[in-house]
Amino acid sequence: MLNILKHPLLTHKLARLRKKETATKEFRETLKEIAGLMAYEITRDLPVRSVIVETPVGQCKTEELAVDIVLVPVLRAGLGMVDGISDLIPNVRIGHIGIYRDHDTLKPMTYYSKFPENITESIVMVLDPMLATGGSSSDAIKVLKDHGAKSIKLVCIVGAPEGINRITKDHPDVQIFIAGLDEKLNENGYIVPGLGDAGDRLFGTK
Repeated sequence: MLNILKHPLLTHKLARLRKKETATKEFRETLKEIAGLMAYEITRDLPVRSVIVETPVGQCKTEELAVDIVLVPVLRAGLGMVDGISDLIPNVRIGHIGIYRDHDTLKPMTYYSKFPENITESIVMVLDPMLATGGSSSDAIKVLKDHGAKSIKLVCIVGAPEGINRITKDHPDVQIFIAGLDEKLNENGYIVPGLGDAGDRLFGTK
């Protein structure tokens, strides 16, 4: 269920995201752009239905999306991916889930969750830029399943093998989409080479 997205533009923009010299404004814009580029691949298998529309010169038999989409960013870094994807998907709804990682135990702690009412019938995309230990993403997916979500995609920018293995083990039914597969986690649970703390770089808090 792992999908590693390969495209020259993705690789180029991800390189810019990784650079320690990239300032907050450029980091934020680049993260949005990467999410937008990823949207084309993560929506490739969306179901469609036949419709007939009137053009200025006649009728046209075509197709439109046949399912609702719900984006659920994992606060706070996941917020940086929302606009890039929602700009391309019509009528998307947005939920939120707040999870922080205990710096001593590295275990995820859920402090907030709110989702649209149509989550059961929708395709839900969990947005979490960094798939490190996989704890936060796995916990977010569990919360969504407890709320009735049945079709879930996990969308990350970079991931480590440890996180991918965790999601595959905990949620084998969930598709994983990443733009970069990195080497490992360091002793502090950060992705190597990674891009640092996505939340801090996104909001300029460090």
